[in-house]
Amino acid sequence: MSVEKVDVLVIGAGPAGTVAASIVNKAGFKVKIIEKQKFPRFVIGESLLPRCMEALAEAGFVDALKEKGFQEKSGAKFVKNGKICDYYFADQFTAGWNWTWQVPRAEFDKTLADTVEKMGVPICYETTVTAIIFNGSDSVTTIEDLNGNKTEIEARFIIDGSGYGRVIPRLFNLDKPSNLAPRKALFVHAVDLNRLMGEEPNRITIIVHKPGVWVWVIPFSNGVTSVGFVGNPDFFSEYEGDNEKVLRELIAAQAHLADRLKDVDFVFDPRVLESWSTTTDQFYGDGFVLTGNVTEFLDPIFSSGVTLATVSSQKAANLVIRKLKGEEVDWEEEYTKYLLQGINTFRSYVMAWYEGTLDTIFFAEKQNHEVKKMICSVLAGYVWDMKNPFVKNHNVALQKLARTIDLELLADEEI
Repeated sequence: MSVEKVDVLVIGAGPAGTVAASIVNKAGFKVKIIEKQKFPRFVIGESLLPRCMEALAEAGFVDALKEKGFQEKSGAKFVKNGKICDYYFADQFTAGWNWTWQVPRAEFDKTLADTVEKMGVPICYETTVTAIIFNGSDSVTTIEDLNGNKTEIEARFIIDGSGYGRVIPRLFNLDKPSNLAPRKALFVHAVDLNRLMGEEPNRITIIVHKPGVWVWVIPFSNGVTSVGFVGNPDFFSEYEGDNEKVLRELIAAQAHLADRLKDVDFVFDPRVLESWSTTTDQFYGDGFVLTGNVTEFLDPIFSSGVTLATVSSQKAANLVIRKLKGEEVDWEEEYTKYLLQGINTFRSYVMAWYEGTLDTIFFAEKQNHEVKKMICSVLAGYVWDMKNPFVKNHNVALQKLARTIDLELLADEEI
């Protein structure tokens, strides 16, 4: 069996893996990426957040992405029973990027992967990690290609950005259930000839279909729009027929979409994703660190996936560089606690969304502009800004605000 030596082995060629690989490579270390699938490949997570732009910029990817002409995204629009609540990233509390992209992820991820290869980082596609043996911080990873050829890779450190593959958690039994309820998504890419009916395409639209059920509408620059219904699995069991029949019936029943997407062509057969929320017992160990969805994937609402993937990889890569240079790294304080701050902030907003708390806030008749700016920063992905009260006090701030709105509404009714 052949043996190869690298400084850092990165598992996964998605955004988490390529951001980490690029940053470590730029620091002068030898990096190699192992990817189980062949690119381009389909994946959801198509609406980015401004905070991830900082990670993409540090990795050196922004220019290559601009050349692709992806749809720029300047905000998010929430719709319920004809009411509209708009958030514009230029009007946020936290200083930072005020725009990002909406992307077909197959093309987006392939662009990142191709760019990091041009930087000198090799990627082995269609290659599986079959075993990892740790010896202190050093490791030996066995990989196998499609032809059954096996190679051992000796690495000083491993960054696992394998996403849903969750390589290290599965090999070492680190997975555990999330505290979020199981949900299901039925989605498709549609040829969107009537796009301007929705005053788009410069932002994602999220529609409250009914309590606990919502719709994403994500226009791309190529004339195609991603549309998905998300809810409790029991909601979808009320409908009969194949996925296309059910999805067209759901679209026809949604006033905000019915005329716009009537009889449109679907780019592929509608797909289903469900029971996606999961987490892990630990985010790092002696010789490895987990990034992106390998740590935890929450929910597609608020588009947190790519942001958590890129920011965690940005953070992990810089800590790995310090580690390889012989510096002491407090992984618990500098990585786990940092990452959990962002994850738990997003989790509070996800739970508030499904509980209806954010309905009260988003669609209130009276909007406090300063408060809206703070919430906008969270929706832009700036979930590490502890100067923002709606980040620092994420677990109680939304509930307090919703109660205040309800009390003000009650007082107005009594008058």
